[in-house]
Amino acid sequence: MKMKLPHSVYNWISLIGTTIAIISFFMIIFLFFVSVFIEHGGTYLGLIVYIILPAFLIFGLLLIPIGMYFKVRREKRGKATESTWPLINLNEVRQRNAVFVFAIGTTIFLFASAIGSYEAFHFTESNEFCGEICHAVMKPEYTAYQKSPHARVSCVDCHVGEGADWYVRSKMSGLYQVYAVTANVYPKPIPTPIKNLRPARETCERCHWPEKFYAHKLRHERHYLPDENNTEWDIYLTMRIGASQSALGLQEGIHWHINPDVKIEYVSLDDKREEIPWVRYTNLKTGDQVVFEDQNSPLDKDKLDTMIVRTMDCMDCHNRPSHNYKPPAFFINNGLTAGTIPKELPEIKSVAIDIVGEEYESTQEAMEAINKGIQEFYSDNYPDTDEKLILRAIEGLQREFSNNIFPEMKVRWDAYPNHIGHVEFNGCFRCHDNNHISHDEQVITQDCNSCHFITAQGTPGNLEYAVANGSLEFRHPENIDEVWKESLCTDCHTGLAP
Repeated sequence: MKMKLPHSVYNWISLIGTTIAIISFFMIIFLFFVSVFIEHGGTYLGLIVYIILPAFLIFGLLLIPIGMYFKVRREKRGKATESTWPLINLNEVRQRNAVFVFAIGTTIFLFASAIGSYEAFHFTESNEFCGEICHAVMKPEYTAYQKSPHARVSCVDCHVGEGADWYVRSKMSGLYQVYAVTANVYPKPIPTPIKNLRPARETCERCHWPEKFYAHKLRHERHYLPDENNTEWDIYLTMRIGASQSALGLQEGIHWHINPDVKIEYVSLDDKREEIPWVRYTNLKTGDQVVFEDQNSPLDKDKLDTMIVRTMDCMDCHNRPSHNYKPPAFFINNGLTAGTIPKELPEIKSVAIDIVGEEYESTQEAMEAINKGIQEFYSDNYPDTDEKLILRAIEGLQREFSNNIFPEMKVRWDAYPNHIGHVEFNGCFRCHDNNHISHDEQVITQDCNSCHFITAQGTPGNLEYAVANGSLEFRHPENIDEVWKESLCTDCHTGLAP
Protein backbone atom coordinates (compact mmCIF):
# COMPACT_ATOMS: atom_id res chain seq x y z
CA MET A 1 0.00 0.00 0.00
CA LYS A 2 1.39 3.34 -1.02
CA MET A 3 1.82 5.86 1.80
CA LYS A 4 -0.31 8.90 1.08
CA LEU A 5 0.53 12.26 2.68
CA PRO A 6 -0.94 15.75 2.26
CA HIS A 7 -0.10 17.14 -1.15
CA SER A 8 1.64 20.14 0.44
CA VAL A 9 4.47 17.81 1.51
CA TYR A 10 5.44 17.23 -2.09
CA ASN A 11 7.68 20.21 -2.79
CA TRP A 12 11.41 20.58 -3.28
CA ILE A 13 12.06 22.44 -0.01
CA SER A 14 10.31 19.79 2.11
CA LEU A 15 11.91 16.94 0.17
CA ILE A 16 15.38 18.44 0.63
CA GLY A 17 14.65 18.95 4.35
CA THR A 18 13.46 15.35 4.70
CA THR A 19 16.57 14.05 2.96
CA ILE A 20 18.89 16.13 5.18
CA ALA A 21 17.05 15.04 8.35
CA ILE A 22 17.03 11.33 7.47
CA ILE A 23 20.70 11.27 6.45
CA SER A 24 21.71 13.25 9.59
CA PHE A 25 19.65 10.98 11.85
CA PHE A 26 21.15 7.75 10.53
CA MET A 27 24.66 9.23 10.57
CA ILE A 28 24.15 10.15 14.23
CA ILE A 29 22.99 6.61 15.02
CA PHE A 30 25.89 5.05 13.10
CA LEU A 31 28.60 7.29 14.58
CA PHE A 32 27.11 6.93 18.05
CA PHE A 33 27.54 3.15 17.85
CA VAL A 34 31.04 3.64 16.43
CA SER A 35 32.02 5.81 19.40
CA VAL A 36 30.38 3.56 22.02
CA PHE A 37 31.22 0.06 20.82
CA ILE A 38 34.30 0.52 18.66
CA GLU A 39 35.68 3.32 20.89
CA HIS A 40 37.22 5.13 17.97
CA GLY A 41 37.11 8.74 16.89
CA GLY A 42 37.90 10.70 20.05
CA THR A 43 36.98 14.31 20.70
CA TYR A 44 36.22 15.38 17.15
CA LEU A 45 33.80 12.48 16.63
CA GLY A 46 31.92 13.69 19.70
CA LEU A 47 31.80 17.19 18.22
CA ILE A 48 30.23 15.77 15.05
CA VAL A 49 27.77 13.40 16.77
CA TYR A 50 26.48 15.70 19.51
CA ILE A 51 26.73 19.18 18.01
CA ILE A 52 27.24 19.37 14.24
CA LEU A 53 24.93 16.57 12.98
CA PRO A 54 22.06 17.45 15.37
CA ALA A 55 22.20 20.99 13.99
CA PHE A 56 21.79 19.60 10.45
CA LEU A 57 18.98 17.32 11.67
CA ILE A 58 17.02 20.21 13.17
CA PHE A 59 17.69 22.34 10.08
CA GLY A 60 16.28 19.59 7.85
CA LEU A 61 13.19 19.15 10.02
CA LEU A 62 12.52 22.88 9.93
CA LEU A 63 12.66 22.87 6.14
CA ILE A 64 9.70 20.42 5.93
CA PRO A 65 6.99 22.73 7.38
CA ILE A 66 8.59 25.74 5.69
CA GLY A 67 8.23 24.04 2.30
CA MET A 68 4.64 23.04 3.08
CA TYR A 69 3.78 26.58 4.10
CA PHE A 70 5.11 28.12 0.91
CA LYS A 71 3.36 25.55 -1.26
CA VAL A 72 -0.02 26.17 0.38
CA ARG A 73 0.57 29.90 0.14
CA ARG A 74 1.28 29.65 -3.59
CA GLU A 75 -1.87 27.63 -4.14
CA LYS A 76 -4.01 30.17 -2.31
CA ARG A 77 -2.42 33.17 -3.99
CA GLY A 78 -4.97 35.02 -6.08
CA LYS A 79 -7.94 33.33 -4.40
CA ALA A 80 -10.20 35.09 -1.95
CA THR A 81 -10.26 32.73 0.99
CA GLU A 82 -11.52 33.13 4.50
CA SER A 83 -8.83 32.81 7.15
CA THR A 84 -9.62 29.67 9.10
CA TRP A 85 -7.76 27.20 11.28
CA PRO A 86 -6.65 24.07 9.44
CA LEU A 87 -9.06 21.12 9.78
CA ILE A 88 -7.79 17.72 10.84
CA ASN A 89 -9.99 14.87 9.66
CA LEU A 90 -8.63 11.45 10.62
CA ASN A 91 -11.19 9.78 8.33
CA GLU A 92 -9.18 11.13 5.42
CA VAL A 93 -6.31 8.78 4.60
CA ARG A 94 -3.76 11.49 3.78
CA GLN A 95 -4.40 13.43 6.98
CA ARG A 96 -4.47 10.25 9.08
CA ASN A 97 -1.11 9.18 7.65
CA ALA A 98 0.33 12.65 8.24
CA VAL A 99 -0.78 12.58 11.90
CA PHE A 100 0.70 9.10 12.43
CA VAL A 101 3.98 10.07 10.77
CA PHE A 102 4.15 13.27 12.82
CA ALA A 103 3.31 11.49 16.10
CA ILE A 104 5.73 8.62 15.59
CA GLY A 105 8.45 10.89 14.21
CA THR A 106 8.04 13.36 17.07
CA THR A 107 8.26 10.56 19.65
CA ILE A 108 11.43 9.17 18.10
CA PHE A 109 12.91 12.65 17.74
CA LEU A 110 12.14 13.64 21.35
CA PHE A 111 13.54 10.35 22.66
CA ALA A 112 16.70 10.73 20.56
CA SER A 113 16.93 14.41 21.53
CA ALA A 114 16.75 13.55 25.22
CA ILE A 115 19.61 11.07 24.88
CA GLY A 116 21.52 13.39 22.57
CA SER A 117 21.08 16.41 24.83
CA TYR A 118 22.28 14.41 27.83
CA GLU A 119 25.32 13.18 25.93
CA ALA A 120 25.95 16.65 24.45
CA PHE A 121 25.90 18.15 27.94
CA HIS A 122 28.48 15.66 29.21
CA PHE A 123 30.55 16.07 26.07
CA THR A 124 30.72 19.87 26.40
CA GLU A 125 31.65 19.41 30.08
CA SER A 126 34.48 16.97 29.32
CA ASN A 127 38.17 17.79 29.65
CA GLU A 128 38.73 16.73 26.04
CA PHE A 129 36.15 19.25 24.80
CA CYS A 130 37.76 22.03 26.84
CA GLY A 131 41.33 21.15 25.92
CA GLU A 132 41.32 19.61 22.46
CA ILE A 133 38.56 21.18 20.35
CA CYS A 134 40.43 24.50 20.08
CA HIS A 135 43.72 22.64 19.93
CA ALA A 136 46.07 25.47 18.93
CA VAL A 137 44.57 27.91 21.42
CA MET A 138 44.21 25.59 24.41
CA LYS A 139 47.29 23.43 23.93
CA PRO A 140 49.37 25.27 26.57
CA GLU A 141 46.62 25.12 29.20
CA TYR A 142 45.71 21.49 28.46
CA THR A 143 49.33 20.33 28.49
CA ALA A 144 50.07 22.04 31.80
CA TYR A 145 46.79 20.80 33.29
CA GLN A 146 47.59 17.16 32.50
CA LYS A 147 50.80 17.42 34.54
CA SER A 148 49.30 19.39 37.41
CA PRO A 149 48.11 18.22 40.86
CA HIS A 150 44.55 18.68 39.55
CA ALA A 151 44.92 16.40 36.53
CA ARG A 152 42.04 14.21 37.80
CA VAL A 153 39.78 17.21 38.47
CA SER A 154 37.51 18.21 35.59
CA CYS A 155 38.07 21.63 34.05
CA VAL A 156 34.44 22.60 34.69
CA ASP A 157 34.72 21.81 38.41
CA CYS A 158 36.95 24.86 38.79
CA HIS A 159 35.96 27.06 35.87
CA VAL A 160 32.19 26.58 36.18
CA GLY A 161 31.24 24.72 39.36
CA GLU A 162 27.75 23.55 40.28
CA GLY A 163 24.45 25.18 39.41
CA ALA A 164 22.52 26.10 36.28
CA ASP A 165 23.23 29.83 36.49
CA TRP A 166 27.01 29.44 36.20
CA TYR A 167 26.57 26.77 33.53
CA VAL A 168 24.56 29.23 31.42
CA ARG A 169 27.12 31.99 32.06
CA SER A 170 29.95 29.74 30.91
CA LYS A 171 28.13 28.77 27.71
CA MET A 172 27.29 32.40 26.93
CA SER A 173 30.93 33.30 27.47
CA GLY A 174 31.87 30.38 25.24
CA LEU A 175 29.95 31.89 22.31
CA TYR A 176 32.41 34.76 22.08
CA GLN A 177 35.32 32.36 22.48
CA VAL A 178 34.03 30.32 19.52
CA TYR A 179 33.79 33.51 17.48
CA ALA A 180 37.30 34.61 18.53
CA VAL A 181 38.81 31.29 17.50
CA THR A 182 36.84 31.13 14.24
CA ALA A 183 37.76 34.71 13.29
CA ASN A 184 41.32 34.30 14.61
CA VAL A 185 41.04 37.38 16.82
CA TYR A 186 42.02 35.79 20.13
CA PRO A 187 44.94 37.33 22.06
CA LYS A 188 48.32 35.62 22.41
CA PRO A 189 48.82 34.70 25.19
CA ILE A 190 45.32 34.38 26.62
CA PRO A 191 45.14 37.07 29.35
CA THR A 192 44.69 36.24 33.02
CA PRO A 193 43.27 36.47 35.58
CA ILE A 194 40.03 35.35 33.95
CA LYS A 195 37.37 38.03 34.26
CA ASN A 196 34.27 37.18 36.31
CA LEU A 197 35.70 33.84 37.44
CA ARG A 198 33.54 32.14 40.03
CA PRO A 199 34.77 32.87 43.59
CA ALA A 200 37.24 30.34 44.95
CA ARG A 201 35.02 29.81 48.00
CA GLU A 202 32.44 28.24 45.65
CA THR A 203 34.92 26.04 43.77
CA CYS A 204 38.30 25.42 45.45
CA GLU A 205 36.78 25.15 48.90
CA ARG A 206 34.52 22.28 47.89
CA CYS A 207 37.64 20.16 48.50
CA HIS A 208 40.07 22.52 50.25
CA TRP A 209 37.90 23.97 52.97
CA PRO A 210 39.63 26.36 55.41
CA GLU A 211 38.80 24.42 58.57
CA LYS A 212 40.65 21.33 57.28
CA PHE A 213 44.10 22.67 56.48
CA TYR A 214 46.89 20.78 58.15
CA ALA A 215 49.95 21.57 60.20
CA HIS A 216 53.57 21.94 59.08
CA LYS A 217 54.78 20.22 55.92
CA LEU A 218 58.29 19.15 54.92
CA ARG A 219 59.59 20.27 51.53
CA HIS A 220 62.82 19.35 49.77
CA GLU A 221 64.02 21.54 46.91
CA ARG A 222 66.91 20.46 44.70
CA HIS A 223 68.79 22.98 42.59
CA TYR A 224 71.80 22.76 40.29
CA LEU A 225 74.36 25.51 39.86
CA PRO A 226 75.43 26.64 36.37
CA ASP A 227 79.03 25.51 36.81
CA GLU A 228 81.08 22.82 35.10
CA ASN A 229 79.96 20.08 37.50
CA ASN A 230 76.28 21.14 37.68
CA THR A 231 76.76 21.23 41.44
CA GLU A 232 73.71 20.06 43.35
CA TRP A 233 72.39 22.36 46.06
CA ASP A 234 69.67 21.08 48.38
CA ILE A 235 67.45 22.99 50.76
CA TYR A 236 65.05 21.38 53.23
CA LEU A 237 62.15 23.49 54.45
CA THR A 238 59.45 23.09 57.07
CA MET A 239 56.51 24.94 55.57
CA ARG A 240 54.33 26.63 58.16
CA ILE A 241 51.05 26.01 56.37
CA GLY A 242 49.12 26.19 59.62
CA ALA A 243 49.88 26.02 63.30
CA SER A 244 52.44 23.55 64.67
CA GLN A 245 49.56 21.21 65.58
CA SER A 246 46.50 20.79 63.36
CA ALA A 247 44.27 20.88 66.44
CA LEU A 248 45.15 24.57 66.81
CA GLY A 249 43.47 25.36 63.51
CA LEU A 250 44.43 28.49 61.61
CA GLN A 251 45.77 30.56 64.46
CA GLU A 252 49.00 31.10 62.55
CA GLY A 253 50.87 30.05 59.41
CA ILE A 254 50.41 30.69 55.73
CA HIS A 255 46.75 29.69 55.58
CA TRP A 256 45.90 32.12 58.35
CA HIS A 257 45.09 34.51 55.51
CA ILE A 258 41.83 32.66 54.83
CA ASN A 259 40.91 32.03 58.45
CA PRO A 260 37.09 32.25 58.62
CA ASP A 261 37.50 34.76 61.47
CA VAL A 262 39.75 37.00 59.39
CA LYS A 263 39.14 39.15 56.33
CA ILE A 264 42.02 40.43 54.21
CA GLU A 265 41.28 43.00 51.51
CA TYR A 266 43.56 44.78 49.08
CA VAL A 267 43.74 46.90 45.95
CA SER A 268 46.15 46.34 43.07
CA LEU A 269 47.57 48.75 40.52
CA ASP A 270 47.64 46.23 37.66
CA ASP A 271 45.39 43.54 36.21
CA LYS A 272 47.79 40.76 37.16
CA ARG A 273 47.70 41.84 40.82
CA GLU A 274 51.46 42.08 41.15
CA GLU A 275 51.54 45.59 42.65
CA ILE A 276 49.59 45.89 45.89
CA PRO A 277 49.92 49.28 47.58
CA TRP A 278 47.06 48.96 50.11
CA VAL A 279 45.95 46.14 52.44
CA ARG A 280 43.22 46.07 55.07
CA TYR A 281 42.98 43.46 57.85
CA THR A 282 39.67 42.95 59.67
CA ASN A 283 39.13 40.77 62.72
CA LEU A 284 35.58 39.53 62.10
CA LYS A 285 35.08 38.59 65.76
CA THR A 286 36.04 41.93 67.27
CA GLY A 287 35.54 44.22 64.28
CA ASP A 288 39.05 45.66 64.66
CA GLN A 289 40.66 46.90 61.44
CA VAL A 290 44.23 47.76 60.46
CA VAL A 291 45.17 49.39 57.15
CA PHE A 292 48.67 48.88 55.74
CA GLU A 293 50.05 51.12 52.99
CA ASP A 294 53.13 50.69 50.85
CA GLN A 295 55.48 53.48 51.88
CA ASN A 296 57.13 53.46 48.45
CA SER A 297 53.88 54.02 46.52
CA PRO A 298 51.18 55.42 48.82
CA LEU A 299 47.68 56.03 47.45
CA ASP A 300 45.77 59.22 48.07
CA LYS A 301 42.18 58.80 49.30
CA ASP A 302 40.56 60.09 46.09
CA LYS A 303 42.37 57.51 43.98
CA LEU A 304 41.70 54.74 46.50
CA ASP A 305 37.96 55.47 46.36
CA THR A 306 37.95 54.75 42.60
CA MET A 307 39.74 51.39 42.87
CA ILE A 308 38.27 47.91 43.30
CA VAL A 309 38.78 46.43 46.76
CA ARG A 310 39.23 42.66 46.44
CA THR A 311 38.77 40.18 49.28
CA MET A 312 41.71 37.80 49.42
CA ASP A 313 40.97 34.14 48.65
CA CYS A 314 42.80 31.00 47.51
CA MET A 315 43.45 32.33 44.01
CA ASP A 316 45.43 35.34 45.23
CA CYS A 317 48.32 33.01 46.06
CA HIS A 318 47.43 29.77 44.26
CA ASN A 319 46.77 31.62 41.00
CA ARG A 320 48.32 28.91 38.80
CA PRO A 321 46.95 25.74 40.46
CA SER A 322 46.55 23.75 37.24
CA HIS A 323 48.26 25.75 34.50
CA ASN A 324 51.72 26.45 35.86
CA TYR A 325 54.45 27.06 33.29
CA LYS A 326 57.75 26.50 35.04
CA PRO A 327 60.67 28.81 34.27
CA PRO A 328 63.77 27.27 32.61
CA ALA A 329 65.78 27.24 35.83
CA PHE A 330 63.11 25.06 37.43
CA PHE A 331 62.20 22.69 34.61
CA ILE A 332 65.88 22.07 33.84
CA ASN A 333 66.39 21.25 37.53
CA ASN A 334 63.54 18.77 37.24
CA GLY A 335 65.12 17.15 34.19
CA LEU A 336 68.48 16.86 35.92
CA THR A 337 66.88 15.35 39.02
CA ALA A 338 64.81 12.87 37.00
CA GLY A 339 67.84 11.93 34.89
CA THR A 340 66.17 12.83 31.58
CA ILE A 341 68.87 15.49 31.28
CA PRO A 342 72.13 13.78 32.34
CA LYS A 343 73.94 15.79 35.00
CA GLU A 344 77.16 13.98 34.06
CA LEU A 345 77.41 16.34 31.09
CA PRO A 346 79.69 19.23 32.05
CA GLU A 347 78.00 22.65 32.05
CA ILE A 348 74.69 21.25 30.81
CA LYS A 349 72.71 23.46 33.22
CA SER A 350 74.35 26.61 31.90
CA VAL A 351 74.12 25.54 28.26
CA ALA A 352 70.46 24.58 28.56
CA ILE A 353 69.55 27.87 30.27
CA ASP A 354 71.16 29.88 27.47
CA ILE A 355 69.33 27.97 24.74
CA VAL A 356 65.80 27.88 26.14
CA GLY A 357 66.04 31.44 27.41
CA GLU A 358 65.79 32.69 23.83
CA GLU A 359 62.42 33.52 22.28
CA TYR A 360 61.35 31.41 19.28
CA GLU A 361 58.61 31.81 16.70
CA SER A 362 57.58 28.15 16.74
CA THR A 363 58.09 24.96 18.68
CA GLN A 364 59.81 23.43 15.66
CA GLU A 365 62.33 26.26 15.60
CA ALA A 366 62.99 25.75 19.33
CA MET A 367 63.48 21.99 18.89
CA GLU A 368 66.02 22.61 16.13
CA ALA A 369 67.80 25.25 18.21
CA ILE A 370 68.08 22.88 21.19
CA ASN A 371 69.50 20.12 19.00
CA LYS A 372 71.95 22.40 17.24
CA GLY A 373 72.99 24.35 20.35
CA ILE A 374 73.84 21.31 22.47
CA GLN A 375 75.55 19.45 19.61
CA GLU A 376 77.74 22.42 18.73
CA PHE A 377 78.66 23.25 22.35
CA TYR A 378 79.98 19.79 23.14
CA SER A 379 81.59 19.40 19.73
CA ASP A 380 83.52 22.64 20.28
CA ASN A 381 84.29 22.39 24.01
CA TYR A 382 84.11 18.72 25.00
CA PRO A 383 84.72 16.71 21.80
CA ASP A 384 85.23 13.42 23.69
CA THR A 385 81.78 13.52 25.32
CA ASP A 386 79.67 10.36 25.02
CA GLU A 387 77.26 10.90 22.13
CA LYS A 388 74.52 8.96 23.95
CA LEU A 389 74.60 11.45 26.81
CA ILE A 390 74.33 14.35 24.36
CA LEU A 391 71.34 12.81 22.60
CA ARG A 392 69.67 12.09 25.93
CA ALA A 393 70.19 15.69 27.00
CA ILE A 394 68.69 16.96 23.73
CA GLU A 395 65.63 14.74 24.05
CA GLY A 396 65.15 15.56 27.74
CA LEU A 397 65.46 19.32 27.23
CA GLN A 398 63.10 19.24 24.26
CA ARG A 399 60.52 17.40 26.34
CA GLU A 400 60.78 19.84 29.24
CA PHE A 401 60.57 22.80 26.84
CA SER A 402 57.47 21.36 25.14
CA ASN A 403 55.70 21.01 28.48
CA ASN A 404 56.37 24.56 29.62
CA ILE A 405 56.93 26.92 26.67
CA PHE A 406 54.59 27.32 23.70
CA PRO A 407 55.95 29.83 21.16
CA GLU A 408 52.91 29.76 18.86
CA MET A 409 50.71 31.14 21.66
CA LYS A 410 53.54 33.24 23.15
CA VAL A 411 53.11 31.30 26.40
CA ARG A 412 56.07 31.03 28.74
CA TRP A 413 56.74 31.42 32.43
CA ASP A 414 57.00 35.23 32.39
CA ALA A 415 53.60 35.61 30.65
CA TYR A 416 51.79 34.26 33.72
CA PRO A 417 53.14 35.35 37.14
CA ASN A 418 52.95 32.63 39.78
CA HIS A 419 52.20 34.12 43.19
CA ILE A 420 53.22 31.07 45.23
CA GLY A 421 56.62 31.76 46.78
CA HIS A 422 58.90 34.67 46.00
CA VAL A 423 61.73 33.50 43.75
CA GLU A 424 60.90 34.10 40.08
CA PHE A 425 57.92 36.38 40.91
CA ASN A 426 57.38 38.57 43.96
CA GLY A 427 54.42 36.52 45.14
CA CYS A 428 54.45 36.75 48.95
CA PHE A 429 56.68 39.82 48.75
CA ARG A 430 53.90 41.80 47.09
CA CYS A 431 52.74 42.50 50.64
CA HIS A 432 55.41 40.94 52.86
CA ASP A 433 58.18 43.41 52.02
CA ASN A 434 58.63 45.37 55.28
CA ASN A 435 57.27 48.42 53.41
CA HIS A 436 53.56 47.94 54.12
CA ILE A 437 53.11 49.86 57.37
CA SER A 438 50.04 50.98 59.31
CA HIS A 439 49.50 54.35 61.01
CA ASP A 440 50.40 52.82 64.38
CA GLU A 441 53.67 51.43 62.93
CA GLN A 442 52.56 47.79 62.51
CA VAL A 443 54.48 46.15 59.65
CA ILE A 444 53.68 43.30 57.27
CA THR A 445 56.92 41.47 57.94
CA GLN A 446 59.33 39.96 55.44
CA ASP A 447 60.76 37.58 58.03
CA CYS A 448 61.48 34.25 56.29
CA ASN A 449 60.46 32.30 59.38
CA SER A 450 56.90 33.62 59.12
CA CYS A 451 56.25 31.06 56.40
CA HIS A 452 58.98 28.43 56.68
CA PHE A 453 61.97 27.17 58.64
CA ILE A 454 65.14 26.06 56.88
CA THR A 455 66.15 22.77 58.51
CA ALA A 456 69.06 21.85 56.22
CA GLN A 457 70.91 23.33 53.25
CA GLY A 458 74.04 22.75 51.21
CA THR A 459 75.60 20.22 48.87
CA PRO A 460 75.04 16.46 49.32
CA GLY A 461 77.45 15.07 51.91
CA ASN A 462 78.12 18.57 53.22
CA LEU A 463 74.72 19.65 54.49
CA GLU A 464 74.32 22.18 57.29
CA TYR A 465 71.61 21.09 59.73
CA ALA A 466 69.49 23.09 62.17
CA VAL A 467 69.24 22.01 65.79
CA ALA A 468 66.01 20.31 66.87
CA ASN A 469 63.04 22.67 66.62
CA GLY A 470 65.36 25.34 65.29
CA SER A 471 66.03 26.92 61.91
CA LEU A 472 68.96 28.06 59.81
CA GLU A 473 69.52 31.46 58.27
CA PHE A 474 69.36 31.21 54.52
CA ARG A 475 72.73 30.78 52.84
CA HIS A 476 72.90 31.69 49.17
CA PRO A 477 74.55 28.95 47.05
CA GLU A 478 76.84 31.56 45.52
CA ASN A 479 78.83 34.00 47.66
CA ILE A 480 76.93 37.28 47.41
CA ASP A 481 77.47 38.33 51.03
CA GLU A 482 74.38 39.99 52.51
CA VAL A 483 72.96 41.26 49.21
CA TRP A 484 70.03 38.82 49.37
CA LYS A 485 68.85 40.54 52.55
CA GLU A 486 68.73 43.96 50.92
CA SER A 487 66.93 43.12 47.69
CA LEU A 488 64.14 40.97 46.32
CA CYS A 489 64.85 37.55 44.81
CA THR A 490 63.38 38.75 41.52
CA ASP A 491 66.12 41.37 41.19
CA CYS A 492 68.31 38.48 39.99
CA HIS A 493 66.04 35.47 39.56
CA THR A 494 64.02 36.06 36.40
CA GLY A 495 63.45 32.38 35.64
CA LEU A 496 66.85 32.04 33.99
CA ALA A 497 68.97 32.03 37.17
CA PRO A 498 69.61 28.76 39.05
